[in-house]
Amino acid sequence: MPLSADRLVILDRDGVINQDSDHYIKSLEEWIAYPASIAAIGELTRAGYTIAIATNQSGLGRGYFDEQTLTTMHDKLEGLVENVGGRIARIAYCPHEPGDDCKCRKPLPGLLFQIQQALGLDTLEGSWMVGDSLRDLQAGEAAGSRPVLVKTGKGAATLEKKELPTGTKVFDDLAAFSRWLLGIE
Repeated sequence: MPLSADRLVILDRDGVINQDSDHYIKSLEEWIAYPASIAAIGELTRAGYTIAIATNQSGLGRGYFDEQTLTTMHDKLEGLVENVGGRIARIAYCPHEPGDDCKCRKPLPGLLFQIQQALGLDTLEGSWMVGDSLRDLQAGEAAGSRPVLVKTGKGAATLEKKELPTGTKVFDDLAAFSRWLLGIE
């Protein structure tokens, strides 16, 4: 059965799936998953949702870590998710610094369009974009995704200081969103 956009959940990484840091996540040791988020990805996958990740990783462009280190982090993430019966269909990342004038760095929707193309979707209308920052929500809105803010990572601060896109749903964490989406709560 072909994937439809309303069964696609796109996640930001740092602050949604794993702990965030103002000093960047530069090593496998610094990449610390939220166990509830890993479990939620498993629940969503088993319920028939496709999970993708769209993440800004300017630490690459800044030279804080290399592609191999990022691959190691993502391998760990995928392994944890597979251990709970989940699957990550696609990880799209922007390696650029804010001043690089790229088309993929959120709040631009380029990463989401990369996911759309990789998954063979005609549109992202009806998909979900889950993030902890305004730029995540703006990228989702620009791509036609429904915006979801989680209060983990920078989410609580985002909620206090920023005007969110119309229709943004707010949850304590990815697990709470998953339970809501699946009708468990």
